[in-house]
Formats: sequence, C-alpha cells, structure tokens
Amino acid sequence: MLTVIVPTHNAEPYLSQAIGSLLNEKIIELEILAINDGSTDNSLAIMEDFAARDSRVRVIDKANQGYGATCNLGIREAKGDWIAILEPDDWIEPGMYSDMLAFAKREFGDPNKLDIIETPYWIIRNPDTPQEVKLHCAYRGRINPPRQPFTIHDAPHLLAHHPSIWSAIYRRDFLMQNNIWFKEIPGAGWADNPFLVETLCQAKAIAYWPKPYYCYREETPEKAAALAKRDPLMPFNRWNDMVDILERLNVTDPAVWTPQITRGFTYMGIMIEHTGIDGHPEIERAIHKMFERMPQELVFANPRVTPAAKKLYAEYMGIANPKISYCAYAKDLASEGLYNVWNKGPKQTLKMITSHFGSYNARAGK
Repeated sequence: MLTVIVPTHNAEPYLSQAIGSLLNEKIIELEILAINDGSTDNSLAIMEDFAARDSRVRVIDKANQGYGATCNLGIREAKGDWIAILEPDDWIEPGMYSDMLAFAKREFGDPNKLDIIETPYWIIRNPDTPQEVKLHCAYRGRINPPRQPFTIHDAPHLLAHHPSIWSAIYRRDFLMQNNIWFKEIPGAGWADNPFLVETLCQAKAIAYWPKPYYCYREETPEKAAALAKRDPLMPFNRWNDMVDILERLNVTDPAVWTPQITRGFTYMGIMIEHTGIDGHPEIERAIHKMFERMPQELVFANPRVTPAAKKLYAEYMGIANPKISYCAYAKDLASEGLYNVWNKGPKQTLKMITSHFGSYNARAGK
C-alpha cells in the first residue's frame, strides 16, 4: 500500500484538481490522507465530498499547526508501506506512483529493498495565467549515478535544486527506523528543506526513475518578494537547520557540502535583493552566522557562487585579497546556459539570463 499525504490549509481553488489527480492512480492499495490544517475556506468540505465518493480518501480535521506538524501526523497515521506527499495546489499526471513502484520491482525485485524512489518533475511557471508554461526541472538528465540503487554521495545533484520532496516516495519503515520527521514550524516555514537533507543523507538505497509526473505550481515573483519582506530570516534559519543535520550525521563529503553552500548564497541573494542589507542588522548577523559555517575552501572553489558574492563573503570573514576565479564562473555560466537551452528552450533561457544579470548586484548587497 502507498499512502499519499495531502497537507492542506486554505487551498480551495486547487484542491479538487490535486485530489482528483490522485484518484486516477492505478494502484489498488492506495490511501489518500487528506489532512485539513485548520482551513477557514471550503477545503474541508471538498475533502469530505471526495471521501464520500471514494473509500480511498480518508479525511483528518485538526486545528492549524503548520505544514511540518501536518505531515508528521500523516506519517504517523499512514497505513501504507510507502509515503508520498502531494501539495494541495499541485497535481500529478496519471501513473506516477504505480510506475515508480513497478520500476522498483522490475529493476530490484522487491521495492522494499529501497529507502527512496526519486523522479524529476514539471515546473508550472506563471500558473493559472495566459503566460503559463510547463517546463522541465533543473536536474533532468543530470542524475546519473554509477549504480542503482545509490546513495547521495553518488548523485549530490539531488541536493542542488528546489527541495522537491514531493517528487519522491519514501519507505515508511525507513523514516521510522531513522527517526526522520518534519521540523514543526508555524505556517509552511520551508519545512521541506531539513527533510530533504535528512532523508537523502540517511538513505542507503535510493533509486531514480527519470520520468517526470509531478506538476509543481511555481510561486510568482510577487509572492517571493512578499515572503522576503515578511520573514527575511526564515531561509537562513532553514539553511542552518540543514547544516545542523549534516554535522549531526558527520557528513564531510565536499560533493554534498558544495550544493549546500550554493543554496546558502541563493537564499541570501533572494532575501537581500528585496530587503537590502543596510539598516537590517538582523540580516547582517544571519549572513555572518551562515558564512561562519561554510568551509572557506569550498566557497572559493564553487563556480556557482558569483564573484560578487564571494567578495561579500571575504569582506564578512575578514579575508584580504581573496583569490576569485572569474574564468571558472564564466565557464559555469556558459555551461548552464547551454544546458538550459536544451532543457527549457531558448526563450526561457534568455529570460533566465536577463533575470540573473538584472539582479546580480542586488543579490550581493550592492
């Protein structure tokens, strides 16, 4: 059996599409845990209507506690051998879970020999507008471990992008035996960040099926800007939570730490692009704390960190005349551009390049 957790708080406009997409699954033993996290709209009524029409849907109604606590309740309540999460504003294409488990059975004999099964996903950009486009995620074609199943040390690229925990399924016993739970944070709180690191770094057998099914409604730039202004420290806090896990698990592999460093600079850039640094001592302190936890040699060796961001790092850390390779950055930028032309097409690549250089200085606090 597979249990799909749908943690829901005020998702009325999208919830029918989300749950409806699950009902197209071919898996007979499918449990859908629709958990209402104190919604004040009609989300609960939509859930109850689906449950009345399909016995695979089980509704749990509770007071608002946040995304992490809601997912944890789902894990505790799940009857399935495998756990999946569907965000209530997303949807899946038919056959996602049955295909993943069939792949595992075909390739490994018994899916329960695995801890995690990963897939890529679809990005729905500018959702629900005339400009909506469906794009491949940024790691399509990049997960090529030397063997299957594998560990994160064989495919660290899984840590380098959006924490897409919902495009994977997790063996429930693996989560329980390793005491893996979501961090219980008010609201959404980016609780997927620490869960991503905890699961991938603890897993001893990961399998990758390279077909996308999951359709992720990407946040608009306006929502990202509003978040940055409302809670500018939250991304720094989640980044530190992720590093806490790496340190607790004694992870020293530079290939695993490098994407974590990239993520830290990405999160910093998003925040200070919208808020700036001057006049925000709390952001300055958060940046300094983050920089102190980064291995210096990996920062300067990382071609994904812009020269401007490396200069900011050197300034905060009191490093005089740092050696910064502009050639490595330019080479990586060109490589990324070519990859994106293949992965997303010339039009979207041009938009990404324009956005990158348009915010280059702002993301380094200038």
